[in-house]
Amino acid sequence: MKVLVVGSGGREHALVHALARSPQRPELLCAPGNPGIAASARLLEIAVDDIDGLVAAARDEAVELVVVGPEAPLVAGLVDALGEAGVRAFGPSAAAAALEGSKEFAKLAMAAAGVPTGAWTSVRSVEAGMAAIDSYPAVLKADGLAAGKGVVIAADAAQARGALEAFLVEHRFGTEAVLVEEHLVGEELSLLALCDGERALAMAPARDFKRIFDGDRGPNTGGMGSFSPVPDLDDAAVAEIVATVHQPIVDHMREQRTPFHGVLYGGLILTAGGVRVIEFNARFGDPETQALLPRLRSDLLAALLASTRPGGLRDLWLDWSAQSAVTVVLASAGYPERPRLGDKISGLDRVPAEVEVTHAGTALRAGAIVTNGGRVLGVTGLGDDPVGARSAAYAAAQMIDFAGKQMRTDIAAAAA
Repeated sequence: MKVLVVGSGGREHALVHALARSPQRPELLCAPGNPGIAASARLLEIAVDDIDGLVAAARDEAVELVVVGPEAPLVAGLVDALGEAGVRAFGPSAAAAALEGSKEFAKLAMAAAGVPTGAWTSVRSVEAGMAAIDSYPAVLKADGLAAGKGVVIAADAAQARGALEAFLVEHRFGTEAVLVEEHLVGEELSLLALCDGERALAMAPARDFKRIFDGDRGPNTGGMGSFSPVPDLDDAAVAEIVATVHQPIVDHMREQRTPFHGVLYGGLILTAGGVRVIEFNARFGDPETQALLPRLRSDLLAALLASTRPGGLRDLWLDWSAQSAVTVVLASAGYPERPRLGDKISGLDRVPAEVEVTHAGTALRAGAIVTNGGRVLGVTGLGDDPVGARSAAYAAAQMIDFAGKQMRTDIAAAAA
């Protein structure tokens, strides 16, 4: 069967790698893809926001499943448009993707479904935002999509005012509202679940690292690394979290006649008072997917197809390797503020075959692979334990070089 993956990042490369391992041996296409993905899939020069172009390509190519990677086309209604054209797609409708497209919508859904989260207030002016803060640090979030960068943890009033002005006066990220949230303390956790409109089926837990520098310092990024599984989180604990967080949301969305199909990503924090939801995403996480899928022994294609059917996951379970996976992200000079493009990448041919390298911000120029974005590559090592996985990932990461390369050196250090 033909499968089209939409996107051009590391997450999509990881999806292509996993789909290529399917015993169903699908013919893989990717739009627009990147030089790394081109080794496993035929690329289509169609942008992720070209809804009409993607629908036309899916019909012309007789694609049997479209797997949508990024959040923007989901929020823009790509799955709806594909459905109207008679093309099966993995991912939520625009109405269901509002769980990621609007943080205010997500908070209201959590309240209706009884899902635990931090206290919050939605504001639409700087002064209202300042008045809503009763202690510091304070968490300020742009309401809409912000590529993982629309969150500021303000240590004082000056930082809070600066963030509110950036969001509401300068309209950075195009938001009209900002959420002022309780600052929660604890270990963060990423728990993704496949959903078929009725059931939430947990994937393996993972943990990501959002700040640019070691020790969780510096500005937020889209993610500088991840690892899976998470120590001290057994199957029973995962099942309890899904029953507390994911399944109530799936039930609520079905009751609202906007059933959720696809991946419901719970960005969670384990506080002294129990699990709390920081945010929901409506798609596979990046870079969590790069650490999760190499551990998946089940047929990913079969699971994605099942998720598109109401109740399709009822009798399906996922089989995970006991191995650990650690993903280290290599970022370009200037990231996250002003990523530098065009630096030649060397050493990719030196990486051992057992280490999975996913391309994110790369391009092919004059026969050479060069940087073409903020997060450039993901390097995923596997091992019998986190120590072995870290060793494999970092050894391979050191083999790859480009001017101004940035990477954290503490990914999964605590787990090891």
